[in-house]
Amino acid sequence: MLAASGAVFAAGGGTAAAGGSDQPPLKIIPIPEQVPAREGHAPVPGGRLWYWDTGGRGTPIVFMHPGSGSGEIWPYQQPYFAKAGHRVIGFSMRGKYGSSAPDPDDPGTGAADLHALLQFLGIDRFHLVGVAYGGGVALDYALLHEERLLSLSISGSLTSVTNQDYVDMLRRLRPTGFNDMPSSFIELGPSYRALNPEGMHAWEEIHDRASTSDVGQPYATSPTWADVERLRVPTLLLWGDGDLYSPPSVQRVMASHFRNVETVVADECGHAPHWERSDVYNPVLRKFLRKHSR
Repeated sequence: MLAASGAVFAAGGGTAAAGGSDQPPLKIIPIPEQVPAREGHAPVPGGRLWYWDTGGRGTPIVFMHPGSGSGEIWPYQQPYFAKAGHRVIGFSMRGKYGSSAPDPDDPGTGAADLHALLQFLGIDRFHLVGVAYGGGVALDYALLHEERLLSLSISGSLTSVTNQDYVDMLRRLRPTGFNDMPSSFIELGPSYRALNPEGMHAWEEIHDRASTSDVGQPYATSPTWADVERLRVPTLLLWGDGDLYSPPSVQRVMASHFRNVETVVADECGHAPHWERSDVYNPVLRKFLRKHSR
């Protein structure tokens, strides 16, 4: 059991269950002080990406932000994993804070931009972590460059899988008007919003300055489950139990198609487990990465 997490993990890294009504309220986790990191801009075809990099000789981790955020969305992870000995890297995809806007006629793809960033930074093999849209881009990259990955971790992502029954299921999850609701309501779980207004405000500030362009980037692939089933990279699917975009039922469908997968569900958590439940997200991810670091 993770102290104060309210989550109990089945043997073998299985699914977490809610702790019950006798659990104390979720504790408020302040944003920690960040470790020093170099910032810069990496060239990509037709643009540039803002990134930060803690450096060092540790095994690299690259974090890919959700569509509602930017490279700023990882303050709970940057110092935690750097102090654990990793080289930690985050960046903003094109059209997001600090990075150039995509060309409407040639927007490129997130996976191709990630590959260019890795070449610029001289990174060969690494752990790839993505949340929501960033998780879809991470899957894109795995399908194109699996040989570069030590592991793949995805949270709350719908991905770009094209099987019709899956697409139909996702449509049922989002009624008319869903996207018109406030982003903090859609993405942050009710327990977090109720107990941590300061944290919600900090999340909203990052969200509000994240998007700098109305032009988006398409996924690089349009995979079927058969494509996903060919992957061998160790994969962690870490979900929030109250995710309105992508509830644990989506996680279970996805997990059934990965050959080398672990699943964890963080209780009292919405679409942003890295932000809402870093007391669960960080140690679970660290344990997973430790097993698959070189």
